[in-house]
Amino acid sequence: MIKVTLTNEILKRISIIDENRFSLSTIELPAVTRNKLRKNSKKKSSYASNKIEGNPLTEVQANEAIEKDEHRHFLKPEQEVRNYFLALEVLEEKLKHKEPFSKKLILEIQALVEKGASKEKIGLRGPMPPGMLFAVYDSESGIPDYIPPEYIDIPELLDELVDYVNTTDDHPLIIAAVVHYQLVTIHPFEDGNGRTARLMSGYILDYYGYGFNGIGSLEEYFAYDSDEYYDSLQMGLPALYYSGRDNPPHPEIWVNYFLRMMELYSRKVYEISQTSETDSLADSLSHLNGKEKEFLVYLLKKRLYEFTPIDVSKLLGVTNKTIINRCAKLSNNGFLFPIIVKTRVRSYQLSDFSKANEKKIMKMLS
Repeated sequence: MIKVTLTNEILKRISIIDENRFSLSTIELPAVTRNKLRKNSKKKSSYASNKIEGNPLTEVQANEAIEKDEHRHFLKPEQEVRNYFLALEVLEEKLKHKEPFSKKLILEIQALVEKGASKEKIGLRGPMPPGMLFAVYDSESGIPDYIPPEYIDIPELLDELVDYVNTTDDHPLIIAAVVHYQLVTIHPFEDGNGRTARLMSGYILDYYGYGFNGIGSLEEYFAYDSDEYYDSLQMGLPALYYSGRDNPPHPEIWVNYFLRMMELYSRKVYEISQTSETDSLADSLSHLNGKEKEFLVYLLKKRLYEFTPIDVSKLLGVTNKTIINRCAKLSNNGFLFPIIVKTRVRSYQLSDFSKANEKKIMKMLS
């Protein structure tokens, strides 16, 4: 297992990412906006991660493949993009249950990445035929770029990685970088190693609260310059795993690169969220009529964070039905959240979006 020394540069990057993470926590987006951004981000990640592997689809074609009817026939490049998108959705569900990092999870995700491929492409790779070497070859020269560990060593190496993730006290950003490097380097599968590594590293980030609400695409930053990405992973070491890549002398080369991409990514997510918050607020308010806006201001001024329509109707001297109609409109636009008991709305709460943007709302409606 690689040992990462926390240099000043590494510590500085972690600090900047943590600052961006804190800034992002102050922004509250309505659910409809957040879900739209998340879906768009998953599309971008699916396109970018496959682009790194040489997938020829344009981003437009990749998006079309994701949106197409799942029962139609897909070409291999289309299937690869759809598989990645599916894997992201599965990991999103697993995150809700805080499923821990495990060998089973790695294998499940690789099977999704290679869905539709031949049987030998799914699961841990086995022995090669006599006289053949399993390696990653340069497409032009035919010379091995990388010779991974023997297949017989893979289960133990994966167990070691899983044990590290579940017992270490390293910073989550370091853990994610190590998982990414180790899965690419162990190269446990015939195919899908890079994509699985990026997905599992992303899951670690999400698990420890560094997924930035599922907004933005870290894979995009790796794809901007795939040569730099691969050079950082290889760290100038010999092609044979056992000649240094099993325990690289300067893992900070990769970790610095990984954190630099995380820094750029986290800053971009904050900018996207900030813009979306302003746009969403203005858009949501534009759907309200004058009386509904007055009602929203009243709720904020009176700090009525939870209320029943009947109680508020008495305070305002209007009918219960009038308040119910206004509440429905505010709920549809993300300002209120209905509390439902046995299929009936019992009361309403001001949404986190309203409370987080209280000053902006008051200013815009004053």
